[in-house]
Order: sequence, then structure tokens, then C-alpha cells
Amino acid sequence: MKIELLSESVENTENIGKSFADQLKKGDFVALVGDLGAGKTAFVRGMASLLTPNAQVCSPTYAIVNEYNGDKIRLCHFDIYRLADADDLESVGFYDYKDCVMAVEWCDKIKEALPDEYYLVTILGSGDETRRISIEKISDQ
Repeated sequence: MKIELLSESVENTENIGKSFADQLKKGDFVALVGDLGAGKTAFVRGMASLLTPNAQVCSPTYAIVNEYNGDKIRLCHFDIYRLADADDLESVGFYDYKDCVMAVEWCDKIKEALPDEYYLVTILGSGDETRRISIEKISDQ
């Protein structure tokens, strides 16, 4: 099943992320794809507003991963833009994150490392453009 939504603003993108997060549970993997400035971090900020309220979400571009703890769930937000390829995932501890919801920006760089089941969030558009956000559950099972 695939849904497509339009976002006219950062706040709208955050609200879409928040609504999407309502279905997430520990162990879920969210693969985010989109150009620079598309709104991937805004979408995760929306997710965090539901999963880990009061978290100050920012892009983990230089840190690679930011962790946000909620009362019942932990959100692990990766930005793998600076990694060369999937081989670098081991060195940043990527495979050690199990008991959380993982939101990973730039997943198109690590297709071979994606789990058998995940949510693919694709955000098209940047700048002042309206964003087209598609959310699809992918399963190899």
C-alpha cells in the first residue's frame, strides 16, 4: 500500500510525520529519500513530536546519529549523507541499533543494507516548492 500527500509548508511536513508515527513501534525502520532541503528532517521532527515529545530534533549530518528517548520508545535518527557507502555503516555502529524506531535519511545510498521490511518515505521538491510525500511499506517477505 502506498499513500501520496502534498505538503505546502514545513509545519505541514511535520504534521504528516506526526500522523505517520502513530503506527510505529519498536523495531520499525523508516527509510527517507529526498534531495537536500526536501524536508526529511522536518518529517522526522514530526515523528519525534509524537514518539519522543519535547525532543529538540536537528539534522544528524555531522553526528551521523541522534537518539531521542521517549517514555515508551526510543527514536534513532541517522543521516548517512557523509558515508561513502554501506560498508561504512559498521564503523558508525549502525547495526547495533535494535530496540528503537530507526529513521534513516539518504537510504538510497545503502539499498543493500535495508531490512526485509521497512517504510519508504520519499519526499520530492525543495525550496519554496510544494512537497510530494509518498509513504510505502516495503516487504521482501
